[in-house]
Amino acid sequence: MASIYTQADSNTRKTWFLLTGFLVFIIALGWLFSYLLNSNAILYFAIFLSVFMSFGSYWWSDKIVLSMYRAVEVEHNQNPELYHIVENLCITAGLPMPKIYIIPEMQPNAFATGRDKNHAVVCVTQGILQRLNKTELQGVLAHELSHIGNKDMLLSTVVAVLAGVIAMLANFFLRISFWGGGRRRSNDDNGNAGAILMVLGIVAAILAPIAATLVQLAISRKREFLADADGALLTRYPEGLASALEKISSDLTPMKVTNDATSSLFIDSPYKGKQKTNWFIKLFMTHPPVEDRIAALRDMEV
Repeated sequence: MASIYTQADSNTRKTWFLLTGFLVFIIALGWLFSYLLNSNAILYFAIFLSVFMSFGSYWWSDKIVLSMYRAVEVEHNQNPELYHIVENLCITAGLPMPKIYIIPEMQPNAFATGRDKNHAVVCVTQGILQRLNKTELQGVLAHELSHIGNKDMLLSTVVAVLAGVIAMLANFFLRISFWGGGRRRSNDDNGNAGAILMVLGIVAAILAPIAATLVQLAISRKREFLADADGALLTRYPEGLASALEKISSDLTPMKVTNDATSSLFIDSPYKGKQKTNWFIKLFMTHPPVEDRIAALRDMEV
């Protein structure tokens, strides 16, 4: 399937561009905070933390997420229908067969994770297997395989981790500043320059995590639209995924285990009934409005 590989190449370039941009931003933020607090250790800590967390998330993020949701691996003999759907879609898409996991939750939902297509995982809830028919399930699984083909898991993981690093640095700086940790630098500077720099540092500490989060969420929403489109092209039947999204979004069954860090992984937000659609709330949504996704799918020609 040509569109998957085209997006994958483009996404690889975007991943490295975003990774470089985030790392430069973290180093700049670390330098500013270390200058204001008169401690080079903060800069070294910022660089070490960003590199360590990026490395750790690349290698172990899938195991952490699967453990968090108590997901159980499914073999062919345990659910042959599910296995065959994924297998047939992988053959069509030209992707290796991922591992398949089931989450013991009744909320209909699904996600993909893993560092690359050779170490990928597709995970579905027990609820989605019970609520969707075969055509709708094919649409959902094609969506998740498109995330794998487009290398979205790596992109979202890297951005999420580095956004978290920025938030940690900002929180650390604000705590130290409010306890008087920045006085030595401001007293050493002439006139009001030190005080102005300290105010700018506090403003940066407040705004930087917000900006990083907005970038992370905007990327997540865009990748959902692209995965919808590629998934529909993979099955050649957009209505299957559109119908699945209608069922998933209308089911208000709560998920017992979830958190903000992993909610963007799912095909639909696990926070059922808590999403609003005014323009300000949309900025902080992990997923595009379902109505927009369904409309885009039904406008497609395949």
